[in-house]
Amino acid sequence: MYVRCSPKVSEARIFTSLPDRFRYRDTMTEWAQANRNGRPVDSFLEGPVFDTAGNLYVADIPFGRVFRIDPSGNWELICEYDGEPNGMKFRNDNELVIADYKNGLLVLDVNTGQVASLLGRRSSERFKGVNDLIFDASRNLYFTDQGQTGMHDPTGRLYRLCPDGRLDLLLDKIPSPNGVVLNADESVLFVAVTRANAIWRAPLMADGSVSKVGCFFSSYGPSGPDGLAMDLENNLLVANPGLGYVWQLNGRGEPISIWISPVGTSCTNLAFGGPARKTVYCTESATGTILQFETQVPGMILNRGES
Repeated sequence: MYVRCSPKVSEARIFTSLPDRFRYRDTMTEWAQANRNGRPVDSFLEGPVFDTAGNLYVADIPFGRVFRIDPSGNWELICEYDGEPNGMKFRNDNELVIADYKNGLLVLDVNTGQVASLLGRRSSERFKGVNDLIFDASRNLYFTDQGQTGMHDPTGRLYRLCPDGRLDLLLDKIPSPNGVVLNADESVLFVAVTRANAIWRAPLMADGSVSKVGCFFSSYGPSGPDGLAMDLENNLLVANPGLGYVWQLNGRGEPISIWISPVGTSCTNLAFGGPARKTVYCTESATGTILQFETQVPGMILNRGES
């Protein structure tokens, strides 16, 4: 008989925080007006991703910045531009693809700090507000278009951008699509549906379509699942702002571990790092803090979009 066990609960630890010299005190932005009820913020970190040298890159959404953090926790500003960068993934050693809420998909040269457009519109129509992204082994780029959608307006979308430039709409009518990740054999796509407090499971068919999309996991609280990451045993890690949790879910969608933030409750996104890829780094966005904790299973190696 299968007996469901209670998840193991641990506290994450602080790795590093945004230095004071980079904090914009009492500065109002359009992003804060729309997303923080008009309260000014000094930063809002998102989109953690590692380069091959072990440096961690994070985005600062309201101020259009991307930072590089070395393994010792030292911060360097790579760029500051007119945008709202969120999810990021490397497409080669030198270029980050950015899901930018304001500008669509962008490419950042991390050596020069130059930002260029990759895809700003679909059929001459602007996106609602792209959020997160992931490459598969065939260099397809999956990304979510969240905007301000929610249960009141379930019109968020999930796209696939192919290497030849073709853009496929895989899912629409999503109430706030956010984080996105593939399982190990790329047969299933998982999407965080924040305002529905859920993770959707989308099987990928041989012809590239999706079928039998369903709810894999349901959360609770004031803000639902956000960033996602997958380990080598297909355990799904879920950053859950509002609760200050990172869930680890097994293949049945059951929580087997929970890590709790020691500062703030806005755990927004996460990435595996460290020499063995067993250390998880999580953005606690409200306080500008990077959290970390250890797992037993290494994280998946992320695909890139390079040819």
